[in-house]
Amino acid sequence: MVEVASSQKLVEVAREAALDEYREYVTYSVLARVERSPSRRVVLERLAAQELEHFRFWNRFAGVKPPEGRTRLYAYFMAFLRLLLGVTFVAKLMERGEREAIARYRSVEGLLSGGDLEALRRIIADEEEHEGALISQLDEAIVKYMGALVLGLADAIIEITGAHAGTLGTTNSTVVAGVIGLIVGVGAAISMASASYLQTKHEVGKSPAVAAVVTGVGYTAAVALLSLPYFLLHDVYMAFAASIAVGTALSFVLTFQAAVYGERDFKFEFVQTVGLLLGTAFLTYLLGDWLGRLFGIERLFH
Repeated sequence: MVEVASSQKLVEVAREAALDEYREYVTYSVLARVERSPSRRVVLERLAAQELEHFRFWNRFAGVKPPEGRTRLYAYFMAFLRLLLGVTFVAKLMERGEREAIARYRSVEGLLSGGDLEALRRIIADEEEHEGALISQLDEAIVKYMGALVLGLADAIIEITGAHAGTLGTTNSTVVAGVIGLIVGVGAAISMASASYLQTKHEVGKSPAVAAVVTGVGYTAAVALLSLPYFLLHDVYMAFAASIAVGTALSFVLTFQAAVYGERDFKFEFVQTVGLLLGTAFLTYLLGDWLGRLFGIERLFH
């Protein structure tokens, strides 16, 4: 009975592992085909070969036939994400579940012996060290300047949301609120880009000009998206709500990307960012409303 249960556990772990490894093999193969950089293509091909070797090992015990349709669909979706967010992001995203996978692999070490046990230990070593080392060789510029991009986007989301919230107490005009947001945002983008330039001058291996452009462009893009609802809607509160929704969506993308790159907990960072966003909006709304009543500014902008 114990042997039957052990054999069943091995088959279950092997089946899940084989499907996962095959999906990653196909994905890395697709990423390698669309990769233009020869050095990164070599790394992706090595990752694909490694995943194929892992699949063949596990499939000796599982005997599964991977679903080609769903696997290809997943691979092409990852290729699409690669175009948007970079190949390093996709590779790190695919490896986020490795700790759980390693725990599953270790749970069946006692069920194998001889050459199979040695092969399993090599696979565990690949998952723990080799794949991370290979991914670190991808060397994308976006990773190098990720800090500048995050700085620009995060600051823009918080600051412009606060500026828009402050206008709620001083104007009922969506156009005026939108223009105020653009003026504040573009001025802040120039300031942030300059600060990023000066900071990066003291960092080795980075271009201050590129860091400044990344920060400034990221900031300006966020400002434009956050201000857009004020030029499309005619009710200032609806425009503000839409802008908050845009800010939350941008925060989701930003924190998820940063969490994947930094291998941190996404949920906590997202809740923290949205909390800061809403807290800033609430406090600046109270300030704007008080100043509007104090100076009678609201009567000037209808």
